[in-house]
Amino acid sequence: MTLETKPVSRPAQKSLQHRTIAAAVAENLRHRILDGDFKAGFPLRQDALANEFGVSRIPIREALMQLEAEGLVKIHPHRGAIVSELSTEEVQELFELRSLLEPRLLKASARHLTHDDYEKLNHILQEYSAELRANHVRRWGELNTEFHMLLYRHAGKPRALAIVANLLQECDRHTRLQLSLTDGMKRAETEHAELLRLCESGRITDACSLLEMHIEEVGRSLQVYIENHQRTDTAL
Repeated sequence: MTLETKPVSRPAQKSLQHRTIAAAVAENLRHRILDGDFKAGFPLRQDALANEFGVSRIPIREALMQLEAEGLVKIHPHRGAIVSELSTEEVQELFELRSLLEPRLLKASARHLTHDDYEKLNHILQEYSAELRANHVRRWGELNTEFHMLLYRHAGKPRALAIVANLLQECDRHTRLQLSLTDGMKRAETEHAELLRLCESGRITDACSLLEMHIEEVGRSLQVYIENHQRTDTAL
């Protein structure tokens, strides 16, 4: 008796295709939101997006749901999807979580950083400085995430590291805003360099204290900006 291999079903192929397209659409929309092309409150209409990307509404809907999970989009039953507003409550929660987890990861990882790690970290800082001066907004958040995740890579805490990776992604929009619209650029550059110097010299406790203060200050600075911006909008 000959065994026959079951063919891959078309519904499975179609589902995979939709997921692949949805991921590409989500990436495109994510960049446009983070770059400020789509401002807070901007409507993301499924029909218009489907027409723009030349796809059906199914992957568009899946992409918007992914962006909602990341906090970049809000989907309302009767209004559709809009780019989410920044709120002081959201910022406070995100940065509180970061300030709790990241110093612990740094403490566990710092003593295990290698010479190769430090070379990569210094290269990131050099590129970070160059991108700040060139005003290349997209790279700011990406390099910030790379820097922090490399610092924590040897922590041996995969679940906490995954949570922090997600928090850093959610904070990307906030980080770019804080750097570009407040006085955060020079401070971030200085504090990142000092953080690396403390780790290299073995002053891990001081490095963890600086990291906690650095994260908290970024959060406070952004909350102040949002509050002032909201008062200005209300007064107009």
